Amino acid sequence: MASQSPSARHPGLLAEPAGEQRRLRAAMAAARAGARPALAAVSLIGLAAGSLFVVLAAAERPSFLAPLAHKGYFPGWMAGPLHGLLPSLTDNYDSLAWLISAVMAGMYVLYVLAFAGAPRLPARWTIATVIALHAIFLLAPPLSFTDVFNYINYGRMGVVHHLNPYTTIPQLEPHSDPSFSLSNWHYLLSPYGPLFTLLTYALVPLGVVASYWAVKCVLALASLATLALVWRCAELLGRSPSAAVVLVGCNPIILVWGLGGEHNDSLMLLFVVLAAYLLLHAPTSPRASARAGVALVTAIFIKASAAVLLPIFLLAGQRRRFLAGALASGAALAGASAIAFGANLPGLSTQSSVVTALGLPNLLGYALGQGGETATVRTLASVALVATIAVAAFRLWRGRCHWTSAAAVVLLALIASLSWEVPWYLLWALPFAALSPSRGVRAATLVLGVFLLLTFVPAESMLAEAIHFDPESTKLAQAHRREIERLVR
Repeated sequence: MASQSPSARHPGLLAEPAGEQRRLRAAMAAARAGARPALAAVSLIGLAAGSLFVVLAAAERPSFLAPLAHKGYFPGWMAGPLHGLLPSLTDNYDSLAWLISAVMAGMYVLYVLAFAGAPRLPARWTIATVIALHAIFLLAPPLSFTDVFNYINYGRMGVVHHLNPYTTIPQLEPHSDPSFSLSNWHYLLSPYGPLFTLLTYALVPLGVVASYWAVKCVLALASLATLALVWRCAELLGRSPSAAVVLVGCNPIILVWGLGGEHNDSLMLLFVVLAAYLLLHAPTSPRASARAGVALVTAIFIKASAAVLLPIFLLAGQRRRFLAGALASGAALAGASAIAFGANLPGLSTQSSVVTALGLPNLLGYALGQGGETATVRTLASVALVATIAVAAFRLWRGRCHWTSAAAVVLLALIASLSWEVPWYLLWALPFAALSPSRGVRAATLVLGVFLLLTFVPAESMLAEAIHFDPESTKLAQAHRREIERLVR
């Protein structure tokens, strides 16, 4: 009779270790699952702390963090109520640049960790964090850019000086106007949509200081309303609303350069996301598609960038109703614009010719040995954008992708194709990346965020010097720089 092995005679000898291993793996998985929400909660606290530090640093004293303060103009109404609360802050330019850059890099890591664990967080934690972040940046001085004062100046040109901002450059207005010295697009026709320009007209009676704070409040409220719609859209799609809101509302790029810079993109995006929310109701509500068309066209009349979504949204809803709503609202808003500004469009052509040194088209031209973005490279970028829109629309029409994924891809392609590339444009794609079923779309959005962070942090020039990378040294790059200096002064 053949002898049996010990394991055959006593099967528990193997079964017990195998079972123990399974229990150990299950315990480790449970521990990781339990640690993730705790890590996300700590990350949200870290994001709030990092945001507060950046704002306190900007409000402390004149520095590069607030552009007008860097020029020596830093009145109390601009510095805000947090002025003077960080007296120990270094006043060395390089040290401060490295410090802020390190803080923002750390915030981006915390942002990704918070997003990963957000589905298991209590909803109230996410909501409280988002509200706290908005409150922090509402109290901040204008960070890095002067767009808010350009908004105010274009409005005053029309109301106070009776000059059409779509036909007259600010350089021709009276230089004694209190908003002129605060603005810097002096040789650029207004690139902003007529609906937004009419809003700035309405703020003129408040005066420059109150208009500044009114714009800040309007944009902060628009951002919060957008996040509320993102939350509701995520619920309708069966996705985690906390994760969606964290991805959109806790991105440090958007917080510092978007909310902190007071850009009108948040107002445009409110109507874009409203259109998306309405499209999600289209299968059950006959009028939802038409209202979505109205909302998207409203966004376009605030900022023209939203126009790239027209073919995607048209295919996502009931096409005839969407088109009817879009055409009706387009006709009404075009009529209002003609009455206010005549047959004139925003000055987008000049702005689109301005080149960001570390923008993707310029880097492509540099990599190809052209010295930067040439007319050919710009044409290739435009062709690539049109092709991306066509492919995304075709895939959507054939039912091969969800319309939120198609919208995110189109907006990412738009951002990548722009000559004038600035970091807060990432906001355009974030809601659709958050709502998309595609992990690849979210990964691409986060990677683009890393690129924008690295190319716009205050220590960017020192980082480039450290790796001996200088795309601004070519003759073409210097010509691009001179063009920017001609328009922005």
